[in-house]
Amino acid sequence: MPGPLSQLRRGHEELVLGLLRRHGPLSRGELGKHCGLSRTTLYDILAELVASGAVVAATQQEAPRGRGRPAETLTLNPDAGQAIGIDFARRAVHVAAVNVAHEVVGSASEPHPAGLPWEERVELAARLVHGLTGAHGGGALRLGALSAIGVGVVGPVGGGPRTEDGRGDGRGDGRGGSDPRGHERLAGLLRERFGVPVLADNNTRLAALAESIWGAATGVEDVLYLRLSHGVGGGLVVGGSLHRGAYGLSGEFGHITVDPAGARCDCGGTGCLETVASIRAVLDAYRAAGGRAEDVPELVKAVREGDAVALGLMRDVGSRVGAVLAALCNAIGPSVVVVGGELAEAGAALLDPVGETLGAQIMPVTRDRVSLRRATLGEAAGALGAIALVLHESPLLSRYPADGDEAERPPAAPERAEETMNPGRRR
Repeated sequence: MPGPLSQLRRGHEELVLGLLRRHGPLSRGELGKHCGLSRTTLYDILAELVASGAVVAATQQEAPRGRGRPAETLTLNPDAGQAIGIDFARRAVHVAAVNVAHEVVGSASEPHPAGLPWEERVELAARLVHGLTGAHGGGALRLGALSAIGVGVVGPVGGGPRTEDGRGDGRGDGRGGSDPRGHERLAGLLRERFGVPVLADNNTRLAALAESIWGAATGVEDVLYLRLSHGVGGGLVVGGSLHRGAYGLSGEFGHITVDPAGARCDCGGTGCLETVASIRAVLDAYRAAGGRAEDVPELVKAVREGDAVALGLMRDVGSRVGAVLAALCNAIGPSVVVVGGELAEAGAALLDPVGETLGAQIMPVTRDRVSLRRATLGEAAGALGAIALVLHESPLLSRYPADGDEAERPPAAPERAEETMNPGRRR
């Protein structure tokens, strides 16, 4: 049963697992020196980890002549289990998995119609996860020592990260949106399907986390991330820590007003950035100007073929995005700006005007100190960020709410990158 003793035991297990991740195979004596636990407690924890399959005996070297049998060493079992990340985007499910050694097993994605019920989306996620891990036959996936699933969801997620009982204060429609009842149902369905706790947060903020750990902003302490997708949002890394804001509402950049006389936004506002820079808004504007494109790949094809209407639209959208980013940079002071999402596939046609407007409107003193970069992790970013949320070992999460005891964290914060932005040039 959950309680102080079980949390203490979990902390001891994560301590041992963390040491094996960082140092590789260790003997029981070496583990004892590193962890500081009593011999009895350590051997009890190791017995449990070995019994669960999370830890195995390393292949023994042949003993030197005359010295007898070498001491047994223990190591992580790469096949013991996975940490799973799932991104429930508006119109697709993205999954990623790592093993207990933090090696990426793989990632997969599949689109679905908007408004697909949570039950069907969870089954889709389960099928993708089982495909990654090689778990067949419809049985429950055994996650081993890293027994949790990280989940990215659309919209605000407050009071969190959200735990398996669905606590939070999001909003939405319960069918892929961001209402509390929908999130509670999602957490319950995932817990029933996989039999493990669930941690959830805003999927765009998790993408910012992933890009700051593995992607375009690796090693940077102050990052502004913007994703141009079916929705427009972002995330902030401030002083080497992922920023959630009060009530988990940080990163709603898509609801900054860019045209007071513009279209009505789903948030209730008027002329938000999302009304001009989301996938739906961009495609609608392209078709209204005489272009023909049913989806982003067709629009990107038109851009690459030199279609004047598509290129003009990208310049207009890029200028709007650049103006918002400049205002945010003047207020926040990042050293790196990362732009991702499906619309970023337009490449220089979009990012060049973003850089030009950003360079023109940012304060002159910081103009040559900000690097504009395109995101590198693609569709898997939100799911990878959800995994990082579960592992909770990055310095980026040092001020972030955790669920239960945490493993040892690396002592040093990432170093600041020393790259600059060349306005109008894509990095």
